[in-house]
Amino acid sequence: MTSAVPPPRIEADAESPAQRSSRRSIAAALLLGALGAALALLASRQDWAHGTASVAGGDLPLTATGGDVTGVPAALAIVGLAALVAVFAVRRTGRILVSLLLTLSGGGIVAAALLGARDSSALDEKAATAAGDAAATIHGLSHTGWPYAAAAAGAMLLLAGLLALTYGRSWPAMSGRYERDGTPSPRKARRAVDPERPEELWKALDRGEDPTRGT
Repeated sequence: MTSAVPPPRIEADAESPAQRSSRRSIAAALLLGALGAALALLASRQDWAHGTASVAGGDLPLTATGGDVTGVPAALAIVGLAALVAVFAVRRTGRILVSLLLTLSGGGIVAAALLGARDSSALDEKAATAAGDAAATIHGLSHTGWPYAAAAAGAMLLLAGLLALTYGRSWPAMSGRYERDGTPSPRKARRAVDPERPEELWKALDRGEDPTRGT
């Protein structure tokens, strides 16, 4: 006697290796991009350099923030964050271009942060203003580790851009089901109302239709 129990079915909707790879790359890019942009903005507001200027009343301690040294990391962090969001709003060539913009934003932050890590021009300008002498310069110059934190933030955005360039073709895009192209939506055909059935007359009135039309 044969068994009537059917053999177990293999789940058709099991996640494939390609889908797992795509999902992981999306998560990594979003995490790296968001953290990188936030860290770059934070680092730009911190002290990058300290020094002392000689003024008439003695020595004046001065400080230069990342924004004083260079505004590039903060500006590119905003650009990179916008590009990270836009990656999921565009397709095909547009996605490649936006991913490239994200990559370049990260690289620009790295370059600007490393160039500003030993920069003294911002403090020299403050010293000249404080001393009232254009030739005045800063002395006792010291630097903090925040420029390197900004460079690390740029590296995160750079990696997010490289992930988008490598795996972006398999990433989903925002749904266009609610997008309208200006063409009017076709009207549904109105069903004829049977005057012999009172319930259909009431339903037609509820829909705002005239049940006497077409009779």
